[in-house]
Amino acid sequence: MKHFVSRRRFVLGSAAALSLGGSAYTAFGQSAAALKTPVVDSLVVQIVTDSSYDTPRPMSHKLVKVRRKGFTTAPSIKTLHSEWGLAMTLESRIGSDTRNLMLDYGYTPETLLNNIEFIGVDTSKIQGLIMSHGHFDHFGGLIGFLEKYRSRLPADLTLYAGGEENFCNRKAGTGVPGHFSDWGVLDRRELARLKVKVVLCEQPTVIQGHAFTTGNIPRKSFETIFPSSQVSYRKRADGVGCDMPAEDAKWKGDYAVQDNHLHEHATCFNVKDRGLVVISSCGHTGIVNSVRQAIAVSGVSKVHAVMGGFHLFPADEAYVRRVVAELETMNPDVLIPLHCSGPDMVNVVRAVSPGKLLTSTTGTEFTFGA
Repeated sequence: MKHFVSRRRFVLGSAAALSLGGSAYTAFGQSAAALKTPVVDSLVVQIVTDSSYDTPRPMSHKLVKVRRKGFTTAPSIKTLHSEWGLAMTLESRIGSDTRNLMLDYGYTPETLLNNIEFIGVDTSKIQGLIMSHGHFDHFGGLIGFLEKYRSRLPADLTLYAGGEENFCNRKAGTGVPGHFSDWGVLDRRELARLKVKVVLCEQPTVIQGHAFTTGNIPRKSFETIFPSSQVSYRKRADGVGCDMPAEDAKWKGDYAVQDNHLHEHATCFNVKDRGLVVISSCGHTGIVNSVRQAIAVSGVSKVHAVMGGFHLFPADEAYVRRVVAELETMNPDVLIPLHCSGPDMVNVVRAVSPGKLLTSTTGTEFTFGA
């Protein structure tokens, strides 16, 4: 059955949600009340889809290995595709025990599937899925990926989502033209059809014994949530959407409020002898807030790497400089801006801390730890 149709019809889904509040967990899920941050020996992050593609000069860092992967085995008549969005694979190791996760899925299945083949991602190794937040450029490729590869994935495959708000209906603000005018929705019925279970990570959660998520991110810094989509906290007549009656009553109406990303979360690892790797796929709630939350929930003060989308492209240079200054107070070893971070972020970090900047495009691989 072919599902590569229009964005309006290309919706995603989930199985019945498993809330963290007092719920039982699978062997690979652990609630915040018992959160003990795992320590991994190594972590490999492969950027499968990002907003740009280039062939950068060789890059090195004394603590992080950086390389481009898959070019010797890629089909000769193909190339990597880039689009507005982000998708990556995460492979961590503790001794001989490895975990393979996917974090976010880009904007379209066509790009995601092309890049998986080009890079040579072994989809049979993937053990779990993570979704950072409910924007289409981070989940748009998911159903197409599952349609092609579901038979290779575990029978009990789980999607770890930030919370109920990830399933809300969204649309762009007034006057936004083109393909961004409809911001998509994550339809639970599609994931149910594909036998994917959902765990909601509103609280900090250990994922499959290796990774952990921040849970909902408190907004305590100076950071601003820049306007993006409008959100509706109620289901449509066809049952698609989120079920958040308290928020719906508070805002009184469909699409009555700017998207506040109530259930965005960051994905993190504690790497042995290095510290935290904090991956903020879009960072709408603020990258400073995200890193502080990772420190707070893990009890680990050493920050090794901050990477991902920092959502700073709408910000002016003064704001970006303030963000970089705040990150500097946490003394990360490296900063790796992706996706929506914006050119000013790269330029400011290069000016302030050139030894900490690692740039990336679609196809870059980063190895943290031994």
